[in-house]
Amino acid sequence: MNPFRVRLIGPGGAGKSTVGRILAERLEAPFLDLDQAFAQRLGDISVYIARAGYDAYARENVETYRQLLRSRETSCILALSSGFMTYPEAVHPEYKELRQEVETSAATFVLLPSLKLDDCVNEVVRRQLTKPFARSPAVEEAVIRGRFPIYIGLKARKVETMRSPVETAKTILLNLRPNIEMDSGVIKSTKGR
Repeated sequence: MNPFRVRLIGPGGAGKSTVGRILAERLEAPFLDLDQAFAQRLGDISVYIARAGYDAYARENVETYRQLLRSRETSCILALSSGFMTYPEAVHPEYKELRQEVETSAATFVLLPSLKLDDCVNEVVRRQLTKPFARSPAVEEAVIRGRFPIYIGLKARKVETMRSPVETAKTILLNLRPNIEMDSGVIKSTKGR
């Protein structure tokens, strides 16, 4: 049986890593973070972007995702980079197909603090400014305002994260139940049965 992958997408500060770790614990599956996988493969993301540019970063990030999936034979919870779903189609030869797979999977969730633009922007900026690598408030706001329509427009389920990460994880688990079954801690798809 193919591994079952729960994918978490959304802006920085939406709670993907925190919620992902809770899901991984509850589902007894490894948690993977695409940003960490990129850093292991090519070094610090900020340094890489400063040296090679954002387009090169996006291409290599898609390649990191592709390699990560091909190296995994078990189920996992995967937090994607905040910009992963916003790249131009031509960024990587396999991006269009990979993006479509992520967007249409029943196990993909878009995490947003709120489905209301201004509330989402305010909370993302607030959360991002607590991180050591934070950009200026104006830059953080511009990024989320530019990406919000993309996140909202995705076919994947949206989950608001302006509550505890445990409650957010419970919501995701409830939405996963029709599509998975648990068997000794291994997540299996029930689609097609």
